[in-house]
Amino acid sequence: MAQKLFRPFLSIPVKQFSAPLRSPSSLLLCRVSAAPCNIAWCRPLPFAAVPASRTFSTTQVFRHTFNVQDVDDFQARVLKSQTPVVIDFHAQWCGPCKILGPRLEKMVSKHNGKVLMAKVDIDDHTDLALEYEVSAVPTVLAVKNGDVVDKFVGIKDEDQLEAFLKKLIGP
Repeated sequence: MAQKLFRPFLSIPVKQFSAPLRSPSSLLLCRVSAAPCNIAWCRPLPFAAVPASRTFSTTQVFRHTFNVQDVDDFQARVLKSQTPVVIDFHAQWCGPCKILGPRLEKMVSKHNGKVLMAKVDIDDHTDLALEYEVSAVPTVLAVKNGDVVDKFVGIKDEDQLEAFLKKLIGP
């Protein structure tokens, strides 16, 4: 079926598809009539009409969220941060973590840089999980000036997360 639909295009040399449009009258020839094709989608596009590069994302970009790479990264970006940081200890296999993570990211992004979010995978960083006594996931810690000021374990709804973040940010 697909071969029947695309057979007229298979007989056209590739050069005609990739060559720039030199004049408005240079059209592709239809296979059936050998006359210029007047169908708009049959005409080659000039190179200027094709964008050079574009990015496409299916999810929102959260600029205030980062993944912790190692212990040094954790100390530099979390413990030495002047901005309060929410630490999300999670795991790839954890179902509740997959629910809480995006919800928490959305709430942190609403505060426009007043609070940051560090994501720590406990399978990759077991030393950090042990140091902060993470016994279940998801565990969320609130760190201000290098000290843990608040903590919760499990899923919270958006109202509870908002109250948690407001308490961390303060007046």
